[in-house]
Amino acid sequence: MEQDLIRERYDLSMARIQEILTEETVPENYRDYFRKVTEFIIQCGEVLKAKEDGSLDQMTLEEGRTLNHKLYADVLPENYETSYTNPAYAVKTLGEEYGKLLSYLYAEIRGDIIYAFEGRVLDLVIGNEALIEIYNLFEGETLPAAKEIKDVLYWSASDYCDVTLTYRVQEGVDPKLDFAKKIIMESDLSDLSYLYRFGAYISPEEEKTAAFLNSLPEEEIRKMADTYTDGYIRGFEVMGRDLSKKKTVSVRYPIGFERMVRQAVKNFESAGLSVIFCRSAVGSINRNPAGHSGYASSSPNRQYDYDHRYDSAVYMDKAFRDRKIGVLKTAYEQYKEDAAAYAGPAVIETFGEPGFEPVNKPEAWAFTEKQQNLYLEYRNLSMPVVNEYIPGDETSFTIIAFPVPAIGADFEQIFAETIRINTLDYEVYKEIQQHIIDVLDQAKQVHVTGRNGNETDIRVSLHTLSDPSKQTNFENCVADVNIPVGEVFTSPKLTGTTGLLHVSGVYLDGLYYKDLVLSFTDGMVTDYDCGNYENTDENRRYIRENVLYHHDTLPMGEFAIGTNTTAYVAARKYGIEALMPILIAEKTGPHFAVGDTCYSWEEDVVTHNPDGKKIIAKENECSALRRKDPGKAYFNCHTDITIPYEELDEIAVIQKDGTKVPIIQKGRFVLPGTEELNVPLDEWK
Repeated sequence: MEQDLIRERYDLSMARIQEILTEETVPENYRDYFRKVTEFIIQCGEVLKAKEDGSLDQMTLEEGRTLNHKLYADVLPENYETSYTNPAYAVKTLGEEYGKLLSYLYAEIRGDIIYAFEGRVLDLVIGNEALIEIYNLFEGETLPAAKEIKDVLYWSASDYCDVTLTYRVQEGVDPKLDFAKKIIMESDLSDLSYLYRFGAYISPEEEKTAAFLNSLPEEEIRKMADTYTDGYIRGFEVMGRDLSKKKTVSVRYPIGFERMVRQAVKNFESAGLSVIFCRSAVGSINRNPAGHSGYASSSPNRQYDYDHRYDSAVYMDKAFRDRKIGVLKTAYEQYKEDAAAYAGPAVIETFGEPGFEPVNKPEAWAFTEKQQNLYLEYRNLSMPVVNEYIPGDETSFTIIAFPVPAIGADFEQIFAETIRINTLDYEVYKEIQQHIIDVLDQAKQVHVTGRNGNETDIRVSLHTLSDPSKQTNFENCVADVNIPVGEVFTSPKLTGTTGLLHVSGVYLDGLYYKDLVLSFTDGMVTDYDCGNYENTDENRRYIRENVLYHHDTLPMGEFAIGTNTTAYVAARKYGIEALMPILIAEKTGPHFAVGDTCYSWEEDVVTHNPDGKKIIAKENECSALRRKDPGKAYFNCHTDITIPYEELDEIAVIQKDGTKVPIIQKGRFVLPGTEELNVPLDEWK
């Protein structure tokens, strides 16, 4: 009965939208906007019909390409400058007050592509009815006030939060939602037309990636999948967690890797785990400005994504924040059995796409200071809710990365090299890294300095070991949750961690930073700058939004020493240092994370290194506040910043008596027991 009512609303709304296409009842200035949006909605309506009659699944490769381009054409870079999804163009043509709001609405309605492919009729109705209501306002004798339009958008987001957010919770934990799994497991992967059944934007990159994986021998595919799934299962063993209590794992991956993912599904199912495929969030209510989480394709236009990353500013206020928290609790209660069975995510990342330097547009939505605080409060309030139903000390994860063809002519060689990096000998690195940890555990501080123009000069304070024979500050990180091997890391003591961190150039979450500088005093960021823009205020805004995530300051949540010189040499050999993902880049030098520690929400879980010593550096002065005030303990972000070996002068242990013991000097490992790490460096030279 409920589905019948939803269908009736959909049919009525589509009939009205068809009428809008030919009417001239709104002022001429705004007709083009409404026609463009209704034309798009009608296109998506045709997709829904094809979905329901089965013809969508029968598309040839050429038919899939044609439909995909038609659906995404309006946001492609060559068309974006005159698209109403571009807030700058919308403001220019519709006026400042209307333009921002109507650009937001069109961007929300573009989620219809996904809703049509998945047959989510109610989500289509939500957008249709909002558009019709706003269109009706423009049909009046006088133009509507901007507040009237904003009220429609606000109440649409708020009223349907229990639909949009609840579905997001469900798709994260419920294996019965198997839209993507059916495509992956049942398609003929040698026929690339399957790519166009996801509904996501498919670029030549996805086709090239899928075709390349199809060309690999089965043994190579199995090796890739085994490294990935074995690392996930080993993570539970290393952390001392009981995987047998869990029933599901979420696979997050880039479209194009289906052949590897299909084998991974088989591996997980052999281990007793059903696989969940949760799509990267579509609507602004569920999107994270920091990036996507779920299976996804490459973006049709990264500037479009950047322009709309803070669209929730349209409706973010205290009442909405409170409603969203209430809905989140209700949703997790509804799916609590699925949530309890959830073991955590297994993530495949890619690297090799050209860098992106965004344009900051004043016409794009941005949080006010009050909204920033509300957004941060929501994240702090939501984490205990999630942790109640999916306890962090019962789950694990794994992450692995592979290149995509966009990396250049050496793609196939780089791919083979990445497989080699991802499968380096666990035991060799475990022993070498233990030598580094043994001397680090004698340190009061670690002093890191740069060279070759790098101005880094920072002292990192470490926690005091009450029983060095049984305790350690650093985790010996080998290939389990964090593939590939190659780092030792700790949560530093904030007091006394002071100095300057500088990197000449780095990509963080896909955004480029030139001459990034962060100053720390007692472990907290006290100043920051970069060289991306001529205007200092623009540089600081860029960092505040995308590194500090609107916080006034962040603590140093992690200090690590990367040991994977093999990965470093591969990056230098092929000239891809700037394209390496942080997952690999963090293993190619010391890195510092700003934000939460690596152990947030798991501080009280006992963890041991392979040598049996207990890791005691699992909190800092901020996260220690979690028992009294979780809102001040956690920041819900963690960004790694790596200094490459060629910019590294020295990493030295400063012992309690002031004695200095160098680990790395002039970019080479000098600590006894680590000499083997220099072999790739020497071979490269």
